[in-house]
Amino acid sequence: MKILLVITGLGMGGAENLVVNLADKYVEQGHEVVIAYAFGDAVVTPKNENIQLVSLGVSSYSDFFSAYFKLRALVTKFQPDVIHSHMIHANLLARLVRLTIKIPRLVCTAHNTNEGGRLRMLAYRITDGLADISTNVSQEATDKFLELGAVATGRMITVLNGIDTDTFLFSEEKRIKYRNQFKINKDEKLIVAVGSLNPRKDYPNLLNAISIVVANKLNVKVKIIGDGPLKDNLLQLVYELNLADVVEFVGISRDVSGIMSASDLFVLSSSFEGFGLVVAEAMACERPVVATDCGGVKEVVGSIGKLVAPENSDDLAKGIIEVLSKSEQELQQLGKQGRQRMLNRYSLGYVVEQYINLYNRSKVE
Repeated sequence: MKILLVITGLGMGGAENLVVNLADKYVEQGHEVVIAYAFGDAVVTPKNENIQLVSLGVSSYSDFFSAYFKLRALVTKFQPDVIHSHMIHANLLARLVRLTIKIPRLVCTAHNTNEGGRLRMLAYRITDGLADISTNVSQEATDKFLELGAVATGRMITVLNGIDTDTFLFSEEKRIKYRNQFKINKDEKLIVAVGSLNPRKDYPNLLNAISIVVANKLNVKVKIIGDGPLKDNLLQLVYELNLADVVEFVGISRDVSGIMSASDLFVLSSSFEGFGLVVAEAMACERPVVATDCGGVKEVVGSIGKLVAPENSDDLAKGIIEVLSKSEQELQQLGKQGRQRMLNRYSLGYVVEQYINLYNRSKVE
């Protein structure tokens, strides 16, 4: 099968990681895959170097007209059996291309409870019929799209995100390596957060919570993996909260699972999420998790992770203190339970199977 994956961008994020992981698995199964992306540079890329990456060259909304013709030309040349688009810009672009060229199958995946305001939801609804089927990454997100009128009943189903549990797993060797690199002493607890430095990740929530944790005399260090437009503002907040010796922004890393292994706790501070893929990755690495109860995160952590209210630094700090106050044995047990949950429910192989089944039919029966 020839599969064209189209995504808004290949920056650092859960959707981006899912797409490149899907591409690698599809090629392993003998499919031919091309990835087209609209915005920015390709920061997250497949492991298989034979997978072609095609930039549609969008730097502003005025570029969408040219991106339309670039994608149309790619479809003409590649002749895919299926196009699977991800995130709103790619979803709308792929649907509009279908107006002027034959696409045997078109599957559109949203990755959040709300991918924009009313106009974007209206655009989804108007173009809904151009997709064979739409999916979302959590049941809560699917229900929200139906509630907002972005899709008609029966036109969107839930396909949970999956993670590569062979990549995301605990490594004692990496734990020692990164704790030495970060100069974490035996009396310090290392907290790790991962994600783009953008508004929805709500890092001010995390930083304010860490300020409360430090005030409660917990000896912690925080490493934040990621980059983004809010970095300067966040660095200023670190300075204002007197956390310069506690918090470090380590930028983009190619070894997220290794740094996760070094941590004692993973924290997600987002104001909203679709699925919370990075939470699943942390749990696969046997890390205890404290996360805001937003989007599909509750579906991911179940009863194993600690959920707190979004946009509430006091509650987040309380959750962090509660989990870090557990014994080492309790933390290890939580980690093992978390990994087993990921193996049972969120393996990438299972997700690949679900999508391949969707590719092989034009509508849900």
